[in-house]
Amino acid sequence: MKENLNKANELPILYSLRNCPFAMRARLAIFRSQTQVILRSIVLNDKPADMLTASPKGTVPVLVLPPTINLEDKGENEKPEQVIDESFDVMVWALTQNDPDNLLHSQDSAASTDMFALVAKFDNEFKSALEDYKAAKRYHEDNLVECRQVCETYIADLEQRLTAHSFLVSNQESFADLALLPFIRQFAKIERQWYLQSPYPNLQKWLNSYLQSLMFSKVMVKHPLYLSSDEVIYLN
Repeated sequence: MKENLNKANELPILYSLRNCPFAMRARLAIFRSQTQVILRSIVLNDKPADMLTASPKGTVPVLVLPPTINLEDKGENEKPEQVIDESFDVMVWALTQNDPDNLLHSQDSAASTDMFALVAKFDNEFKSALEDYKAAKRYHEDNLVECRQVCETYIADLEQRLTAHSFLVSNQESFADLALLPFIRQFAKIERQWYLQSPYPNLQKWLNSYLQSLMFSKVMVKHPLYLSSDEVIYLN
């Protein structure tokens, strides 16, 4: 939808790739925060120059915050735009703006510590194991089962957690559920038939609940590419 350009200039801009798990979890957190941003969909083989200027590393998500006016400054000097180009940081930023469902567990230090430790473990360890598993499947390598079993050490932990409570940290949904969701979705797709028969029924139930949710359908809408359209797309 096209909106007033003045409004567009005041909003954060999110450069995103529809199926990238890192971009996906950034969109999930922004959606849940009810924070409005401009969504610019890209493809990796044609990255926008303004995105690369903001974040030369060229990966998504990239969140560009608009310049702000320091009203306490007598000259009302404009502070330059800020760039957030790590998905974890985009998620934290979004939920710091507004967290209506208390996904950050801000009043429960123990749950918050567990939540962030779990995300760090999956970001730092599971992600590389998942890439090995995906490669073994794609290239028909002999170590497919071994790669899957490495991933399963992490998956089994989630199954145990989901046996004890409804979500990954407690009976209340948290930041960790959104942060891990896109990667568990990838895991489930690698050997689909094996996954459907795997001994992880609670994980399957948890994942299916998200994949069938209105939230997921909203953040996965396929939009016109930023470089191919003059349409201003809003998330939230």
